Amino acid sequence: MRDYAKVSPKFWCGATGKALRAQGQEALVVGLYLMTSPHANMLGLYYLPITFIAHETGLGIEGASKGLQRAIEAGFCLYDEASEVVWVMEMAKYQIAESLKPNDLRVKGVQNDYTALPSNPFLSPFFDKYAEAFCMSSRRESAVSRQAPSKPLRSQEQEQEQEQEQEPLPSVGGAGGGQPPQPQQPDASPSAPPATTTPPPSSPSEGHDPRQQGEQTADAARGSRLPRDWVLPKAWGDWALSERPDWSADDVRRAADRFRDHWLAKAGQQARKVDWLATWRNWVRDETGPRRPRAPPVAPPRGTENLSPAGQQTAAAVQRWLANSNPQEAVSDDRNG
Repeated sequence: MRDYAKVSPKFWCGATGKALRAQGQEALVVGLYLMTSPHANMLGLYYLPITFIAHETGLGIEGASKGLQRAIEAGFCLYDEASEVVWVMEMAKYQIAESLKPNDLRVKGVQNDYTALPSNPFLSPFFDKYAEAFCMSSRRESAVSRQAPSKPLRSQEQEQEQEQEQEPLPSVGGAGGGQPPQPQQPDASPSAPPATTTPPPSSPSEGHDPRQQGEQTADAARGSRLPRDWVLPKAWGDWALSERPDWSADDVRRAADRFRDHWLAKAGQQARKVDWLATWRNWVRDETGPRRPRAPPVAPPRGTENLSPAGQQTAAAVQRWLANSNPQEAVSDDRNG
């Protein structure tokens, strides 16, 4: 996290601020946030899920999506939903300098930050824009996004509506098409097989994208973030108690709180896990802190061996009370003998 960011007072009355303000209040808030975000770097090219914007600006998912899209339309930034990477195109010029000399120590810092970036579609354009100004030496190829960068960000309701509109209609007629679907007549024959709505396997020539399975595999390999509303499942807590016999139920709850806060606060690819149950198990095994040794068995007071377990417990409690209230009058083991 950077200690500070540069924002000129001219932002509010300059061309950039005016362009964002013309797009609406959400665009202005998102634009200022992108320059001062705790997740940003000096390049203006960094990993930033929309949930971060929504939470840290208070705009919510709808407001953050709207503000980000309006900032894109104003030419302020670009965003790739697949890699969740944002690029504020002119930010490096203001955060670093117009240009750097080859012996400037910041040249190495720029190259190191660029090299450490996650794969995204903006790597090559950034290098082409700033390589000469910042004396950069190593160019990275941009990742091919599964969708065009900076496409309009839709709300969940809009996406559901679009999915419903794109549901395929049952095809009828020959290859010529153009005929409206006709209602099917019921078959009175008892031996006729029931109609099925399951489409036959499609071949690549019928519009099936052979890359889809590979993309799904890549998604699984990238893992997922811990849900913001995550709570410890009971089975996970029971496993922790069996794994750590020195823990109580309160210890498990405290460990779960630390686990949740740690992973929700973490940013970048390291915050994405393929198996969260395995991550929890490792967390429990590695958890440090004082362990409460199991109390050794307490021998019953002498002279109470023939009493029932409940009677022995009562005798021991009475002896402890006497010892704590007036040690001089405590009943000693010798007298009990």
